[in-house]
Amino acid sequence: MAYYPVQLDIDGRPCLVVGGGSVGVRKVEGLLACGARVTVVSPELDPVLEALAARGRIEARQRGFSPRDLDGMFLVIGATDDEAVNRVVSEAAEAKNLLVNIADQPEKCNFILPSVIRQGDLVVSFSTSGKSPAFARRLRKDLTARFGPEYALFLEILGAARKRLLAQEHAPEEHKPLFEKLVYGPLLERLGDNDQAGADEILLEVLGPDFTVAGLLGRDLAGPGK
Repeated sequence: MAYYPVQLDIDGRPCLVVGGGSVGVRKVEGLLACGARVTVVSPELDPVLEALAARGRIEARQRGFSPRDLDGMFLVIGATDDEAVNRVVSEAAEAKNLLVNIADQPEKCNFILPSVIRQGDLVVSFSTSGKSPAFARRLRKDLTARFGPEYALFLEILGAARKRLLAQEHAPEEHKPLFEKLVYGPLLERLGDNDQAGADEILLEVLGPDFTVAGLLGRDLAGPGK
């Protein structure tokens, strides 16, 4: 199977999770983190889901699945330990041309969920196309160590600098060599070392006197290099 990689905007979109156990909790938390409006259908609910429902974070339908639960949904995730229920969810969602994922059963999905590492706005996703969850876990461990919190700071600084430069009255293509100097220079390493003075030196040299870490982030770096 050759999967088409894509990142979905589910902010404010209705999404359904069928299953109220620990797997369902993980799926719900992932959807909520991306701004989805989540409905959970399950005869029994994990205490985490009960608490989310009590706070109004999710809608809970404490009963078995019905194809009517799919009405108005954008995306569906089956997270039960009952293969027959998962099959019904998959077939009903497919019949309505909905995006459907059945946990750990790629043959019942029309999309699969990659492993994801997040550092702020940086999102690194990868997949073994369902071939080896164990290898995916190994890759996640390796990449988590590779992409530390300095990447989130780096991207935040680049975004703030880009926004400020775009507000100035000159052609956007003039910015390309400036950002190439930042991206391929030592700024990332300075941030990894919490070396604010060193990062400021690079920003001032490349972008000019109005560009500093504190000026772009609205705060200083934490740590001894501040």
